[in-house]
Amino acid sequence: MHSIGILSTGSYLPERVVRNAEIAEQAGVDPAWIERKTGIRERRRAAPEQATSDLAAVAADRALLAAGLRAGDIDLIVVATSTPDHPQPATASIVQHLTGAERAAAVDVNAVCSGFVYALAMAEGLLRSRGGDGHALVIGADIYSRILDHRDRRTAVLFGDGAGAVVVGPVAGADGFIGTRLRGHGDGHRLISVPAGGSRKPPSEQTVRDGEHYFTMDGRGVRDFVTGEVPEAVAQLLRDCGLGTDEVDHLVPHQANGVLLRELWPALKLPRAALHLTVEHCANTGSASVPVTLDAAHRAGDLRKGDTVLLAGFGGGMNTGLALCRWTATAAADPVRDADPRAGGPGERPTSRV
Repeated sequence: MHSIGILSTGSYLPERVVRNAEIAEQAGVDPAWIERKTGIRERRRAAPEQATSDLAAVAADRALLAAGLRAGDIDLIVVATSTPDHPQPATASIVQHLTGAERAAAVDVNAVCSGFVYALAMAEGLLRSRGGDGHALVIGADIYSRILDHRDRRTAVLFGDGAGAVVVGPVAGADGFIGTRLRGHGDGHRLISVPAGGSRKPPSEQTVRDGEHYFTMDGRGVRDFVTGEVPEAVAQLLRDCGLGTDEVDHLVPHQANGVLLRELWPALKLPRAALHLTVEHCANTGSASVPVTLDAAHRAGDLRKGDTVLLAGFGGGMNTGLALCRWTATAAADPVRDADPRAGGPGERPTSRV
């Protein structure tokens, strides 16, 4: 039985940069208000011709290049998204086609902003079931700009579009994944939702008129959930893994809101850990936010082999998803950013480390 870990990272942010001034008037707020309330200055927007699978495929290609693998080496593709290309088929099936991973199984996971960590846990479990052999592409990708009411200041100012990916596979020794902790809190399912478009409220002229296909969020309820649940979830995972709070080197959280993350940070009580943030320049990219930030930290050279890295997702469902690993990815490759016509631009990845 091989240990399983993250072999490489990759990400893609669309070319178009949307700064606060561009969205403030429609949302009925001042640009400075957006930054003060969210810590966000700008975000990326997908081009009209781009779907979630397009962003995901570019991120996947970059992760494959960094791992020194071909698409044909991949056994499994798991795409975490809550903005799929279509209700069906799975967006992962389209990514499989776009990347040329002809022999890979392909499946979507929707745990909203915890989705990437859930997808990681699924991929690790499936690889373990075959003795630790094989490789998986785990991708988080979302285009929230397509489901926002841009007049709603509670949601329109928070989100950006993007995709991040990792290649997961066998690693040496005791490195790789240490433990995961996934938990649903379904009693809070109304805090974040898109009310219409599914089997409970199928699409109709009335649901469109009522704006029920837009993303909605109870911001205060979400904040209470995050500050109440995440610190205890982190503490429990560390206890389960037999690690102390001072043994975590890096925290890569879901980039929900910069102000919220800075309030949450002291409550996590991780005295040696570096907090990695991309929210200022990328905003909240849903299930993409953890892998986009992870890739940014890796490419910045912040993650060293053997470092203990905690990935923390939380959001709609409500769900929490945590994964703890010892870092195993080698030095990041430097692919040519405009080499793939699907990319639509260079997609640089800003990062900050606290």
